[in-house]
Amino acid sequence: MREYLLNLMDILNYPDESKPSLISAYDKIVANEACAKQFDELIKIYEADCNCNYDAILKQCAEIAKEVGVHEYEAQLLIFMCFTKHLKELYKEQGLSEKIWLNSILDLKYKLLECKAVKGIWGSFVAWWFPGFFNVTRFALGRLQFEISEFGYDYEKDGKKLKKGDKVINIHIPRTLTPLDKESCEDALEQAKEFFKDKLDGAPMAFICCSWLLYPENDKIFNPKSNTYRYKSYFDIIAQFDDKPENPYSDMWRLFDMDYTGNVDDYPEDSSLRRAFKQYLKNGGKTGEGYGVFFA
Repeated sequence: MREYLLNLMDILNYPDESKPSLISAYDKIVANEACAKQFDELIKIYEADCNCNYDAILKQCAEIAKEVGVHEYEAQLLIFMCFTKHLKELYKEQGLSEKIWLNSILDLKYKLLECKAVKGIWGSFVAWWFPGFFNVTRFALGRLQFEISEFGYDYEKDGKKLKKGDKVINIHIPRTLTPLDKESCEDALEQAKEFFKDKLDGAPMAFICCSWLLYPENDKIFNPKSNTYRYKSYFDIIAQFDDKPENPYSDMWRLFDMDYTGNVDDYPEDSSLRRAFKQYLKNGGKTGEGYGVFFA
């Protein structure tokens, strides 16, 4: 598995400085006989059933990490890196392309970079997010990620109707560090239309997204000519969820690459968007998420 991990890091183009850290963490795990056995058992659990108890796996990884003196974020990323080997076999069994497999597991790299930026650690602090890829229900198709979800409302537009519980295509926006431009979004949406066309149980094809990017108050900040504003314009925003006072700015780490310290002044100002958001927050601006929908 060590050689597989080294090769995988090359395939996914992990930063060179991340590789020694992750391999060192893996080596510490396998050097401990009991922990090596536990880690291998977790891989076997996944190989036996891709709908396994991922929460229990992540908890066990955290315990292994503590025992051998590595960070739980490292161990939790490593276990999913190991899972990619069997995931590739599952894709082959289901007639899914290796290209989609590769594009989907690139999310491991995106979360690796995010963890380093926010936490200063090569690993993942959101490993709870990965199971959708590894139980073969979430797929990266071009620039965006998609999975089937149940619609949460009743909605009608231009003669088409959705009712609560209907199947819809849920969009996720990975932080790829590439533009969310019109061409790449439309390409991804076209791929998703083809990929999911027979998976909606007769419901009209519709896309949804729930994200801080869709929060209506952001219109006060986003440049109308920006990619983020254009992406938001695809959707009818039919619900919004304001951040609670006990958890303010809950998604702002995505923009500022840091956890909220309790003081907005601590946020960096090294881009025009960060400066604009920081000033907005200092002026008492609200944050939260928007829930949007559009028919294909």
